[in-house]
Amino acid sequence: MFGIQNYTSFILAIILFQLIPGAGTVTILNATARNGIGTGMGAVAGTLLGDFIYMLAAVLGLAAVLAAYPGILQSAQWIGVVYLCWMGLKLLWTSASEQATKQAKQQGAGTYFRQALAVSLTNPKVIMFFMAFFPLFMRAESGPITLFILMIHVTSISLIYQTGLVTIGNATAKRLAKWRFLRTLTARLAGIALIGFGLRLAFSIRR
Repeated sequence: MFGIQNYTSFILAIILFQLIPGAGTVTILNATARNGIGTGMGAVAGTLLGDFIYMLAAVLGLAAVLAAYPGILQSAQWIGVVYLCWMGLKLLWTSASEQATKQAKQQGAGTYFRQALAVSLTNPKVIMFFMAFFPLFMRAESGPITLFILMIHVTSISLIYQTGLVTIGNATAKRLAKWRFLRTLTARLAGIALIGFGLRLAFSIRR
């Protein structure tokens, strides 16, 4: 279908990859818990744009450049480590502060869009992933149109899944809104998770 071989396997693979939680998932849920569906969808847009940029970069052959010059890849990864840890520490420092809560409420979808985009771009290895993933489902005669369709499929399924995250996250946040300590705990857990993702990326770089 659409020039894609093993179409069903392709769809199932995308769904499985979406179900694996990552820094992007934490960012989306944190944005939703703080300011609702609007900011949550802003974070979704940032995550999708970051993934699309990496897919496009993979298609254009940037992965070959990064493979030839690993120093560029490592530099970008260390920037990602610092950014993820900084975001995590920021959540830990401000989660218990009423002033921080007021400031968070003043932040719009654009703020969380930029944060999610930055988080999405913190792992340049995603380019390598797409470079290896797409050919698995292409025929010998497949061309640019097939690649474009593959990218659209990944983006569409990601949008559906992440919109579901925002909807469920918003409903859960409303139920827990009266429990201030749970809001603080959630923010701190999100901070710890982001630091954890940053440290995991750091250990993978040093291998």
